[in-house]
Amino acid sequence: MSFELSSGVLSNNAPIPRRYTAQGADVSPPLSWNDPPDGTHSFVLIVDDPDAPDPLAPKMTWVHWLLYNIAPDARELSEHISESHLPPGTLQGINDWDKTGYGGPNPPIGTHRYFHKLYALDTVLPDMHHPNKQQLEQAMAGHVLA
Repeated sequence: MSFELSSGVLSNNAPIPRRYTAQGADVSPPLSWNDPPDGTHSFVLIVDDPDAPDPLAPKMTWVHWLLYNIAPDARELSEHISESHLPPGTLQGINDWDKTGYGGPNPPIGTHRYFHKLYALDTVLPDMHHPNKQQLEQAMAGHVLA
């Protein structure tokens, strides 16, 4: 097996079920992963949409969720996970609604793509006090194993 992020409710190149969107319950989908590389000290999750605001003329990547310092022995995030139920030590970044936590898709026009990216790092990052995506990616630089 290889390091892989999956979900029992999300499928590649398929619409996100309404429950996980702003038009539905706006809850985070369940996510799981396996086989992290040796030397993994933490995980980072970035969920974003590169098609904002219009997939025919994208102007920005919209950030839906940022988690970092997910424990190296964690293998899942349950559906509708609350901050108090995140794996111990997990910290949150700021999404593009200027909030922590998951914000489900709510595209203003067209069909957008949503990327759920899990990174295995060779370090535990410092507490950056709710970084944005750019700050988190800068801190990750040189530490990504997979």
